[in-house]
Amino acid sequence: MRFVSIASGSSGNCIYIGSENTHILVDAGISNKRIEQGLNEIGVKGSDLSGVVITHEHSDHIRGLGVLARKHGMPIYGTRETLEEIASSSSLGVFPRELLKPVSPDVYFTVGDLTIQPFSIDHDAANPVAYRVQNGKKSVAVATDMGHFNQYIIEHLQGLDAILLEANHDVNMLETGPYPYYLKRRILSDHGHLSNENAGRLLNHILHDRLKHIFLGHLSKENNFEELAYETVKLEIDQGDCPYSSRDFAIEVAGRDAMSQIVTL
Repeated sequence: MRFVSIASGSSGNCIYIGSENTHILVDAGISNKRIEQGLNEIGVKGSDLSGVVITHEHSDHIRGLGVLARKHGMPIYGTRETLEEIASSSSLGVFPRELLKPVSPDVYFTVGDLTIQPFSIDHDAANPVAYRVQNGKKSVAVATDMGHFNQYIIEHLQGLDAILLEANHDVNMLETGPYPYYLKRRILSDHGHLSNENAGRLLNHILHDRLKHIFLGHLSKENNFEELAYETVKLEIDQGDCPYSSRDFAIEVAGRDAMSQIVTL
C-alpha cells in the first residue's frame, strides 16, 4: 500500500492511495495536468485510476474533477449532498453523471482491494467526510477541513499506519492577518479549519507504536507556514498528555506545490 500527497493546501488538494492493483485519489482540487504529472512520478497513469473519493465540494477539492472524469471515466464517490453540489457546478463542465456514486458516513464500501470508510466531519459544506482506507492489515486516513475534533473523530483515527491531518492555520497569524472579520470567524469556527495547535492535540489522542508517518496538510497560504506548523505540532505532542515524544514519529509537512515522499506500508 502506498500513500502520497500530490498537493495539499488551501489552494488545492489531491492525495494518492493505492495497492498493486487499485489506485484512488482523495480529492482532485488541482489541474488535471498536475494530477497526471504527480501520478506519473509514482509510476501510475490517469487511466489506471479505480476511482476518486471526494471529501466535499469546495473548489480546492474538486477543481480538476471535470477534466479527469471526461478523460478517464472513473467512478466519483462522495456523499449524496456533495455529489449534488458537484453535479450542479458549472465550473466542472459536462461529464457523465452516471460516474457519481453516493456513499454514506460510517458505511464501508470497496474499490478494488481497498476498503474505504467515510466518516463525518464538521465543515461549512453540504455533507463533508474524511476517509479511512484499508488494504489488508494496513490503514491510512485523510482528515482535513474540520473545524474541531471530538471523540467520534478520535475513534475513527485509531490504529492507523499513516495519516494526512489538517494543520491549516496559526491562530495568531489568522487573528492579526489581512482576512476580513467574517472570514476569520468562519475559519476559527467549529465548521472551519483545524489549527496547528489542535492538530497536535488530536495527534496526542491517536499516536501509537505502529504509526509510521504523519503528514501535516491543508496549510493556509496566508495564515501559516511550514516551519511553524511543524514546530507547533511537535510542541503539542511533547507537552501533551501522551507517552510519546514527537521524535518517535516521522512528521512531514505536505507541500502545496510539491509531492510528498512516498510512504510504503
